Amino acid sequence: MYHLLFRLVFRRMDPENAHHLAFRWIRLAARVPVLRTFAAAVLAPRHPELRTEAFGLRMHGPFGLAAGFDKNATAIDGMAMLGFDHVEIGTVTGQGQPGNPRQRLFRLVADRALINRMGFNNDGSAAVAARLAARRPVFRTTLGVNIGKTKAVPEDEAAADYVLSTERLAAHADYLVVNVSSPNTPGLRNLQATAALRPLLTAVREAADRSVPERRVPLLVKIAPDLADEDVDAVADLAVELGLDGIIATNTTIAREGLGLRSDPALLAETGGLSGAPLKDRSLEVLRRLYARVGDRITLVGVGGIEDAEDAWQRILAGATLVQGYSAFIYQGPFWMRSVHKGLAARLAVSPYATLADAVGADTRKVPA
Repeated sequence: MYHLLFRLVFRRMDPENAHHLAFRWIRLAARVPVLRTFAAAVLAPRHPELRTEAFGLRMHGPFGLAAGFDKNATAIDGMAMLGFDHVEIGTVTGQGQPGNPRQRLFRLVADRALINRMGFNNDGSAAVAARLAARRPVFRTTLGVNIGKTKAVPEDEAAADYVLSTERLAAHADYLVVNVSSPNTPGLRNLQATAALRPLLTAVREAADRSVPERRVPLLVKIAPDLADEDVDAVADLAVELGLDGIIATNTTIAREGLGLRSDPALLAETGGLSGAPLKDRSLEVLRRLYARVGDRITLVGVGGIEDAEDAWQRILAGATLVQGYSAFIYQGPFWMRSVHKGLAARLAVSPYATLADAVGADTRKVPA
């Protein structure tokens, strides 16, 4: 039914308008008790064997919603209702901003991919913090808050902008993510260089500790797939040095390898970050490299091109404790999460591993140094 609806309705609409329409339906269903109860029972059956612990947080499973779908924290319960084990909102910036001019989201249906140059369109950290403070959760889910740089803020003032968001949002976050890897904010990826990243992460860590003295808010950094291998190693080493809790690998890519066999050439010329199936190989490669570098000292989150349970399982074997998705949800619809969970449980059952934690990094550990 969803694939028919996609072909007849969503595919004919502007992608951003289709997103908003589907988003409204999800939010509406989550507000109606009978609808959300029915939807959760059908779409989000629990698999106790998939229970996962990451950076001190217990989750129903390892599979979460990547940042970008719920930018303003308006549908957390709706996404939990659909079966996501954790929901990462954002990216949220210090100041609210409209993002880049429309059209800024493009579907490459033949390649099962998206190109976006949204530009961190969001209500800003003050508004999102107020929304989270007023929230009364219906479903228990782990909440990640992804923060980025306001476009109008100069690069040399970026740390203060991230600190502002941290001070407002850390108290509401189960974990906090510093996004320095979107290709759609000028100069943002320059912050991935360790000389810039070290003081930024240090400032955010200190701000989180000041703002939430009663607990330690886990801090992660999200990196780009376009980093050179030696820069991936440098970020991994810095994360260990600073005692970060996790690294998310990876954001969207500016590369266009593997595209164009069937996609509209006009779409291929659009600028922005590419997500979906074509990102799969590089994201997996970066994940393996990170795990080989940091081992079990830091929690890794695999994202980028995950389309099914087999993809998620391969990320876990490569070193990811958690996995995330977004683009495949657009193409596969609300039963996607149920399918991934069922497939993961089946793969674990026939594997030599007693728990998912035992499987994390198993394939990478087999590779000779």
